[in-house]
Amino acid sequence: MARGEGAESASSVVLLKPGITEEPRVRERSKQKLSVCNKVCYAIGGAPYQITGCALGFFLQIYLLDIAQVDPFYASIILFTGRAWDAITDPLVGFFISKTTWTHFGRLMPWIIFSTPFAVVSYFLIWFVPDIHSGQVFWYLVFYCLFQSLVTCFHVPYSALTMFISTEQSERDSATAYRMTVEVLGTLLGTAIQGQIVGQANTPCIPSALYVPMGNASVSLVEVNGTRNLESIAGTRKAYMLAAGIIGGIYILCAIVLSLGVREKRDSSKLLSEQAPSFFQGLKLVMSHGPYIKLIAGFLFTSLAFMLLEGNFALFCTYTLGFRNDFQNILLAIMLSATLTIPFWHWFLTRFGKKTAVYVGISSAVPFLVLVAIMKSNILVTYVVAVASGISVAAAFLLPWSMLPDVVDDFSLKYPESRGHEAIFFSFYVFFTKFASGISLGVSTLSLDFAGYQTRGCTQPEEVNFTLKMLISAAPVVLILFGLVLFKLYPIDETRRKGNRKALEELRDSETSSETASLELASNV
Repeated sequence: MARGEGAESASSVVLLKPGITEEPRVRERSKQKLSVCNKVCYAIGGAPYQITGCALGFFLQIYLLDIAQVDPFYASIILFTGRAWDAITDPLVGFFISKTTWTHFGRLMPWIIFSTPFAVVSYFLIWFVPDIHSGQVFWYLVFYCLFQSLVTCFHVPYSALTMFISTEQSERDSATAYRMTVEVLGTLLGTAIQGQIVGQANTPCIPSALYVPMGNASVSLVEVNGTRNLESIAGTRKAYMLAAGIIGGIYILCAIVLSLGVREKRDSSKLLSEQAPSFFQGLKLVMSHGPYIKLIAGFLFTSLAFMLLEGNFALFCTYTLGFRNDFQNILLAIMLSATLTIPFWHWFLTRFGKKTAVYVGISSAVPFLVLVAIMKSNILVTYVVAVASGISVAAAFLLPWSMLPDVVDDFSLKYPESRGHEAIFFSFYVFFTKFASGISLGVSTLSLDFAGYQTRGCTQPEEVNFTLKMLISAAPVVLILFGLVLFKLYPIDETRRKGNRKALEELRDSETSSETASLELASNV
């Protein structure tokens, strides 16, 4: 009976083959179309990384110094070590993903699902003040590095998932636009949740008259800290934990929506092989692929420019411009502008090409950055600059993730026998981005310290204000211009991109035809 049923099934397949071969391309494309629901669910998966990263980036240093009361030297060690470990874990996770075999849930999705609960617990413990004064540094160092490892186990496979939701470039670009919109909203949401809940954590500034030279400065700080209400500090600690709990709940919810609303398709990219590829051979091939090197080099410099702007924006608004109470509103203007203009940039890159979008989108920030450096303190002009900066931030968010799949497609055509290296492409791009973040943090901190920055001061010396202008204006402009020169060398223009798409479609059609011929031969036998 089993043989009879099998023969009957094979015969049925043979009878259906003529109908299938007449329109394989149309039917295949219809299968690869993503619904709006699929794109929204995929985009929601990008929110946890942005929400937690924004909260840590803006508030962790203040929390360690003023709430946990960690010594500034050890706080610097925690922050730098966490950033360095965060960068190292990306290629490590990419290596382990490349060794992962296909499962019922896919190849990438299990990493996302199983890392989520542990990441949420470690994130919450970062914002908990343990009653072990001698072991506080070790506590924060361990849980900060642990969270960075676990969130990398979420974000790297999620980034590579772009290649496995559809074979159509237009569908991947559209899904990327949805994702960037949600990620910008996630940045806005992380700032809003953390800022509003822990707003009571703002401590009074120290007048310049209370600062005394060098060694006695710490005595002045101790005296000021001694006047603080201990119950207020306890309430602020609870506020930080409440914010961490809410953000952790959002993290879990987004992971559930992603896992239920998106299916990792094994056929989406014909880049998977049954046997896990060699990581080091794949790494050598990826790093020798010219378009990839030129793309990440260009975005390395532009990312560094925007990270310098992001990392020093609060200090610049507070001290140089004197808008201590308007910082959150100005930041809100930047994020809203970025969110609203992402659909425009998606239309722009579709209409005029991605390289043109890079030049127009990123370079549009230059005149406004120059204006920031030369203008007087003016709240209206500051809001105009914030909105204009948000437009460039949207382009900087969208374009790298829209252009990386094009590089992967180009690589797959050049090395059709080398498969399963998507995680390497995405993990090393994230690695270089975080490396740029570490550089920006180190350069900013050292520059301000050298200029004579006064911790929690009501005002800053003129040297500090000049340094902030350089970090906000001159340095980002130079980095952006250098990055645009590197983008000029990027070889994948619209003509080559469309040629690659056509070649991949023909390759997939030929593979489908080959599979059909093999099945017919087996049926005849």
